[in-house]
Amino acid sequence: MRHARHFAGTIRESHRPVVEPGASVQNDLMPADSSSAPVREELPLSRADAYARGRQLRGATPRSALAERSTAQRDAVAHIHEQNEDRDQDLVPLRMERMLENPFAFYRGTAGLMAMDLARDPHSGIVVAACGDAHISNFGFYASPERKLVFDLNDFDEAGAAPWDWDLKRLVTSVVVGGIHAEYTEREVRKAARRAVRAYRSALTTMLERNPYERYYMHSNIKFARSLLSADAQKVLHHAIRDARKRTGQRAVRRTTQMDHDGRLRFVEQPPAMTTAPVQNTDVVPRLFAEYRRTVSLDVRTVLAQYTPTDLARRVVGVGSVGTRCFLQLLQSPDGDALLLQVKEAGQSVLERYGGITQPRSSAQDVAEHGQGTRVVQLQRVLQAVSDPFLGHLQNNDRDYYVRQFHDMKGSIDLAGLDYVPFFDYVRTCALLLARAHAQSPAAGQILGYLGKSEAGTEAVVDWSFSYARQSLLDYEALRAAP
Repeated sequence: MRHARHFAGTIRESHRPVVEPGASVQNDLMPADSSSAPVREELPLSRADAYARGRQLRGATPRSALAERSTAQRDAVAHIHEQNEDRDQDLVPLRMERMLENPFAFYRGTAGLMAMDLARDPHSGIVVAACGDAHISNFGFYASPERKLVFDLNDFDEAGAAPWDWDLKRLVTSVVVGGIHAEYTEREVRKAARRAVRAYRSALTTMLERNPYERYYMHSNIKFARSLLSADAQKVLHHAIRDARKRTGQRAVRRTTQMDHDGRLRFVEQPPAMTTAPVQNTDVVPRLFAEYRRTVSLDVRTVLAQYTPTDLARRVVGVGSVGTRCFLQLLQSPDGDALLLQVKEAGQSVLERYGGITQPRSSAQDVAEHGQGTRVVQLQRVLQAVSDPFLGHLQNNDRDYYVRQFHDMKGSIDLAGLDYVPFFDYVRTCALLLARAHAQSPAAGQILGYLGKSEAGTEAVVDWSFSYARQSLLDYEALRAAP
């Protein structure tokens, strides 16, 4: 693969971030919590006032400063090993194997490392509800409650309050790393990266011409996605949609279970990806299922009341998530109908743990009372146009989890071997959807004021992303060489 040769040129580096890590940033992601006096609640800004405030913030962090990277040294390998300490040690070798598959897989698994690096660099100070891991493989298909296929952000394990530019840099750097791995030319990759930033700004402009109520109801359906794509890209989309529609929960039941001698379905072990989860206390699963049911809406609770948990399996997922606790919960009705739920561990967001961004007071209180699972669920509902109605959360043995349907027409576009034109269209679509997600936050109007109409912000984000992609490749090689 042609990796390093595409990173020609230099990037300005800064010995000191314009906004120091740990400094206060304007955090009006949500209104102040009136239950914790004394707190001054900040009133919403008009479009004109938000634009003016964003423009004013250039004085603290010029747009060109978004290209600057800290020269502070850090040990990427030590960071990854530190993350592995709290994971299932039997699965750590599998996580390393998946991360070392190629530079893009490594990048996918290093959201925490990137958050730590972003915290050392200048940022805009404009805080929104952020995905935290908005790389191009974390967009995909799933079924809406109306059983229509939608395309949107689909991973929120790291979601939290953070500067909008952190999400955008995570996205654009993934365009660079993915494009270089796919062996597009540097010129092609830079063009795609610029297109992503411009699409983000353009979509945000369009979104903010609507009022908050209208923005809330804007959905990212497949018809919308098709309208943005070239003929070649539409062919790729067609195949991806066809595959996604096949990935139903019922097909997953058929592929992962078999009928036991007592007439009940049981999971079939497929190590290391899926193994039986031993539960010593037979009362634990029903208790946790009841706890989860209390966190969903009454209509979904009514549906779930007609099922009983019958089996539990450990299921390995993703790249960066390997080693975290993830399970499949099998439910059956009295008539033998089956429903699969995924129960996934929710740890502290990397935006807070490594990025050092203080979370909104009300969000922090929810996490303190109900665990990190509630953070994932709440922010998924903010950032997605429509969400899984079965989203819920629970706690067990000092660990937090969130719950969702498994394989409910979930799917993604296979980026491996994708021609450049479909790739170019795809990253543009991802940028549009990221803008739609950020547009839900009260501070979104300030982003437009900060970016303005020049290309200064675009070039800064693209330059930073190329520089960070080079660093990510060095980190990948360091992990490969580590004992």
